[in-house]
Amino acid sequence: MPYTAALEFAQRQVAALIERHPDYFPIYTECGRWRHGGELWTDWTGGFLAGMMWQFHLRTGDPTWRERAEHYSRLLEHRQHDRNVHDLGFIFLNTYLPWYELSGEKHLHDVLIQAGRTLAMRFQERGHYLRSFVAPESLFIDIMMNVPIIFYAANESGDDDLRRVALAHCRTTRDTIVRPDGSTAHEGIFDLETGKFLRESTHQGLAANSRWARGLAWSLYGYSKVYALTGLDEMLEVSERNARFWLDHLPADGVPLWDFDADSTAPPPRGAQKESSAGAIAASGLLDLATQTKSPDRAKAYRETALRTLDRLVTPDYLASETPGWEGILKHGVYHTAKNLGVDESVMWGEFFFVEALTKAAVRSLTTSP
Repeated sequence: MPYTAALEFAQRQVAALIERHPDYFPIYTECGRWRHGGELWTDWTGGFLAGMMWQFHLRTGDPTWRERAEHYSRLLEHRQHDRNVHDLGFIFLNTYLPWYELSGEKHLHDVLIQAGRTLAMRFQERGHYLRSFVAPESLFIDIMMNVPIIFYAANESGDDDLRRVALAHCRTTRDTIVRPDGSTAHEGIFDLETGKFLRESTHQGLAANSRWARGLAWSLYGYSKVYALTGLDEMLEVSERNARFWLDHLPADGVPLWDFDADSTAPPPRGAQKESSAGAIAASGLLDLATQTKSPDRAKAYRETALRTLDRLVTPDYLASETPGWEGILKHGVYHTAKNLGVDESVMWGEFFFVEALTKAAVRSLTTSP
């Protein structure tokens, strides 16, 4: 299926979701249905649903999608002060940033800066990292996709301390849970008294020392975003190290297992469970990285890998267009394997980054699809 047709299907699925469940922000499907009864673990995905609406408006110019996007974004505004999550970048960079860039309204700008300041309050001076939502001694690789809102707030406000905090977090993450081979741990644990890094850990990977696929995608894309905001080559180097591992270990079909150390011969979910959301995240990040790298050969490899993944994800094996009753867009995503939440389902970030990557590919005329 061509990318534009997949985007049109995505629009229909999101329109049906908000008609069926107005003002509801789901995280994952259960048997293909968005109204899940399982736990949230943490409430972090609202910006992806509203963010898709902004993408649909920006691509098509349809004012209905802008009206919907503004409404759903306003429902999230109070979270600019939310100190219970480490995901304020996900929530506001996908919603209030495109809104502000379209309108120039000062209030929207103020919300973005406040969200960045709120996230920066998670900084642990002993250890130099932003703590995860689970514990003060915990650093998650996921935070690399959220720290850009602190850089944005620093750049827009001129607040040097915000920039100091954001840079310190990036460097601590690089030096502790990004490995020399480019793979990543999910979590780092620190001594709260001394700030010393103690060990790798995980909540969502196969093991503390395994290579959880979505975590690697978060790092690859996150460091690319930080490079775009800072121009620091040290950040580009980390993203390209992550990309090297991704390209070297990605299966031929372009879609990873949920953990690179999972047994491809074992049954799901701990074994051969595909993870389409990780593929979508990495594809979007690789398309950006292809424009940032200083190597034409690497740029070509990043683009080709991203498009190989997207070409696979738009087939009926992954796209739900030929699966009657399935309410999501992209099948075979994974939320939390150990908790059995959203395993082999649609997950809201998978939807968002799939739409984002398809939109980039279409706009940049990179697609090789028919």
